[in-house]
Amino acid sequence: MPIRLLLCDDHNMVREGLRALLSEDEEIDIVSEAADGQAAVRLAQEMRPDVVLMDLRMPELDGIAATRAIRTTCPGTHVVVLTTFLDERQVRDAMDAGACGYLLKDILKHELLEAIHAACEGRTSLHPDAQAMLMRLRREDDLFAQLTPRETDVLRLIAAGRSNKEIGQELRLTEGTVKGYVSAVFVKMRVDDRTQAALLAVKHGL
Repeated sequence: MPIRLLLCDDHNMVREGLRALLSEDEEIDIVSEAADGQAAVRLAQEMRPDVVLMDLRMPELDGIAATRAIRTTCPGTHVVVLTTFLDERQVRDAMDAGACGYLLKDILKHELLEAIHAACEGRTSLHPDAQAMLMRLRREDDLFAQLTPRETDVLRLIAAGRSNKEIGQELRLTEGTVKGYVSAVFVKMRVDDRTQAALLAVKHGL
């Protein structure tokens, strides 16, 4: 049986180009197309495709929210993100939403076809840059996991721009104790100063 595919992109020319390219593979059947996220979710629920090729920046509902909705309501449908944007948060959010692939539109034809076939089998395909980002984020997550609850509180307040004195007042600690926690946070997070610590904290939602 051919792979039943739903094509989602808000640009007509992109959809036309992808349709022409994918139609060369006899094992892929494009069952429908969507120009916005809400249509993508609705068509996925109606058509129950094997794979959805999903753009990220679309009107009505973005690709990440659409991916999450499709994976929740159509667990047998796999989503492959195909986008021009490479951003750490988007890569993480897309994979957390249930996507099994994150590709950039500069990939070669055979790489896209391989990713679609892999998705149909439940296998993951990542652009090399997206894979490197995820590995870096996982390493940073491991660093965060080393923090104690109190150190996490201190880091959160550092990210909020508080001084050691202000942190001590808020957490009811002496300034000397706060300095000790700050030093421990720097060591565990492998950073040299408050700015680096704050950037990591904000990046990870603190």
